[in-house]
Amino acid sequence: MARFTGDASPYGGGDPYADHRTADFPFTRYANLADRQLGAGVVAANDEFFAQRENLLLPGRAEFDPEHFGHKGKIMDGWETRRRRGTSDGHPWPTADDHDWALVRLGAPGVVRGIVVDTAHFRGNYPQAVSVEGTLLPGSPSPEELLADDVKWTTLVPRTEVGGHAANGFAVDAEQRITHLRVNQHPDGGIARLRVYGEVVPDPRWLAVLGTFDVVALENGGQVEDASDRFYSPATNTIQPGRSRKMDDGWETRRRRDRGNDWIRYQLVARSEIRAIEIDTAYLKGNSAGWASVSVCDGAEGEWTEVLPRTRLQPDTNHRFVLAAPAVGTHARVDIFPDGGISRLRLFGVLTEDGATRLRARHQELGG
Repeated sequence: MARFTGDASPYGGGDPYADHRTADFPFTRYANLADRQLGAGVVAANDEFFAQRENLLLPGRAEFDPEHFGHKGKIMDGWETRRRRGTSDGHPWPTADDHDWALVRLGAPGVVRGIVVDTAHFRGNYPQAVSVEGTLLPGSPSPEELLADDVKWTTLVPRTEVGGHAANGFAVDAEQRITHLRVNQHPDGGIARLRVYGEVVPDPRWLAVLGTFDVVALENGGQVEDASDRFYSPATNTIQPGRSRKMDDGWETRRRRDRGNDWIRYQLVARSEIRAIEIDTAYLKGNSAGWASVSVCDGAEGEWTEVLPRTRLQPDTNHRFVLAAPAVGTHARVDIFPDGGISRLRLFGVLTEDGATRLRARHQELGG
């Protein structure tokens, strides 16, 4: 895993990302559990003197305007705290234990596989080190409840030195369900963006109450396993909550010049009976898929069965299909012809008895 330490050079003009240090982190294939679209939020911070904590979860990369100053100083697109000081003129330096913190509510509880702490544009004012802890606290706890002495926090990222103007990535190996994070910067400084990659682990009791629900939705535990093309936008967009809000909020492929077609393969929350399908092409007007089909397989090595035959799609339209008989499976695939895009795929159904049993067992193994 790449590691970055030390200052970056002062901004010298031109593209501010030209010297941004980053790497390919394998865990970014998972969904971002700290996505605002899933309902994530930064619920509290001990200090946000220069820049607000909420900036940590903004979509897209941080922006930089060298001329943007306010009454408190340089305005940064991130979370930035004031400089810590010691107790006296004889000890003007912060202690080894001094640090600033922010509490983050994940949008969907799950197992964290990796974290990126991006210090973009914080070139000489980034933290010397960061650490991240996680906890499982059901319901909607207040900051005071999260900070209570009886809350058990698990170290996901130990105190580690980081670099300025860099995407600092950390693989996480903690097989437990997490609902909240405590992000610490030692002793002070600024972080531009926080991304928390992992697998959603839903509450089986909630899904049971819902009855028929979207068995491929990200917030319910569905995930994208693979896709033929991610040129313009990630395939995970198709299982995000809510309707697409603009063209790049869906999945769009490059233009094909062969006789093939594009596809996405999904893993459902658990073994399910699919009863109805929605394929939405919202905001995709001149670039929506021309046709689509949906197939299901039962087991990772099972054979694919087409449950929705190749069907004509209209641009910027939500298409609904009720299946003549429930389709049972653990995985699904949408094929689009020949290329283009869709904004959302919804597979409405219920868990099978064995699917519900396996989901309850995993939920319990990961802390309940």
